[in-house]
Amino acid sequence: MNPAALMHAALVRTALMRAFVLAAFLLCLAVVVLGAYVRLSDAGLGCPDWPGCYGHLTPAGAAADARTAIAPLAGRPLDVGKAWREMVHRYAAGTLGFLIVCIAAMNIAWRRERIAPRAAVLALLAVVVLQGILGMLTVTWQLKQLIVTLHLLFGLTTLSLLWWLLLTLRARHGAVWATATTVINGRATGRVMTARCLGLVALIALTLQIALGGWTSSNYAAIACPDFPTCQGSWWPQADFHSAYVLWRGLAVDYEGGVLASPARVAIHLTHRLGALAASLALVGAALAGLSLRANRQVRRAGAALLLMLAVQLTIGISLVLRGFPLWLATAHNAGAALLLLAVLALNRSLRPVPAGS
Repeated sequence: MNPAALMHAALVRTALMRAFVLAAFLLCLAVVVLGAYVRLSDAGLGCPDWPGCYGHLTPAGAAADARTAIAPLAGRPLDVGKAWREMVHRYAAGTLGFLIVCIAAMNIAWRRERIAPRAAVLALLAVVVLQGILGMLTVTWQLKQLIVTLHLLFGLTTLSLLWWLLLTLRARHGAVWATATTVINGRATGRVMTARCLGLVALIALTLQIALGGWTSSNYAAIACPDFPTCQGSWWPQADFHSAYVLWRGLAVDYEGGVLASPARVAIHLTHRLGALAASLALVGAALAGLSLRANRQVRRAGAALLLMLAVQLTIGISLVLRGFPLWLATAHNAGAALLLLAVLALNRSLRPVPAGS
C-alpha cells in the first residue's frame, strides 16, 4: 500500500475512533444522569432481579405474566413505572458497555497507528466490567449504601476516562489543542507548575466531595437538613458521626429508604456541606490559577468554564434545600456534579503535555 493510501487509512481509523469515543461519552453522561433519576425516584429495586425484570427481558413481559402478581420477587409487587425506569437504565448501560468493548477492540487492532493511549483504553474496559458487577450487586444486595456509592463513583470514573480520552484524541489530532498545549509544554514555568498542582488538588477534593454526595444519597440523608444555611434551625444540631460512617452492616438488611437514625443522617449531611465548602475553595483556586495564564487561551477557557460550573452547582445545591428537594432539581444536582467533574478534568488536561502514544 502506498504512503498516501496508508495516510488515508490512518485518518479514517482516527475519525472512527473519535466518533465511537464521542458516542460512548455522550451515552455515558446520559446513563449517569438516568442512574441518578432512577435512584432518586426510588426505582432502584423496580426490578429486584438481574439482569432481567421478574424473570423477563422487559417489564411488559413481567406485567403479562400472571405469576408475577401471585409471587412477587423479594416480596416486591411489580410497579411497571419503576420497572421501566430501571430497565431503560440497564439497556443504556449495556449499550455503553458494548461501545467500550468496540473501542478497546479497535485500539488493539490498530495499535500500530497509536491513535489512543492504550493504558487509558484498557483502564476504561476494566472499569466498565467492574461497573457492571457493581450494578448487579446494587440490585441483588438490596441497595447497600457502600455498593450504591461505589456504583456512582465508578460510573463517574467511566465518564471521566471517556472525557479524558476524548480530550487526548483532540489534543493529538486537532490543531486547536495542539497549539495551546505546545505553549504550556515548551514553557513549564513556575506559574504553570503551580496551576498543575492546584488542578490536581481540586480534582482530588471534588472526587471526595462526590463520594460524600453519593454517601448522602445512598443513606437518604439529603432531607436531614431541610433548611439553609442552618440545619434543623441550628448551626450544629445533634449529630452521630460514629454511626454515620459504618461502611458495612451485613447482607441481611434492606436499605431501601435508609436504616440510619436521624442524628446519623444529620452527620452525613453536615459533612457533605462542609465538604462542599472545602471543595469550592480548591476549585476556585485552580480556576484562578488557570485564568492567570494569560498567554494560553485554552487554559483560560477551561478555568472560566470551571468557575461557571461551580457557580451553577452551588446554586442548584442551595436551591435544592430551599425548594424542599424536588426530584427534578435533585437529578440536576447529580448532573451538575458530573459536569463540574468534566470541567476540572478539562482544566487538568489543558495544563499537561499530550502523550505521543503508547
